[in-house]
Amino acid sequence: MVEIYVGNLSYDMNDAQLRREFERFGVVKSARVITNRSNNKSKGYGFVEMPHRKEALIAIKALDNSEVMARRIRVNEARANTKPPEDR
Repeated sequence: MVEIYVGNLSYDMNDAQLRREFERFGVVKSARVITNRSNNKSKGYGFVEMPHRKEALIAIKALDNSEVMARRIRVNEARANTKPPEDR
């Protein structure tokens, strides 16, 4: 499983739209736009999980620095959060 970070998303993008962008390249297990808990508005980034590494790498290469919904998005493999919970 490959987790992909997607940054600089349009604040209007939803989970289904994010999923569609990545499904062009293969199977998507999940796609979620991160939202603010207090008002449920997008924070401008999200995560996509793709089960097949080859498809994920193709998607990352194709979509990084591409324009989606009038915004140039950043796409890369997500890094594990190594900070303890109290430091986040």
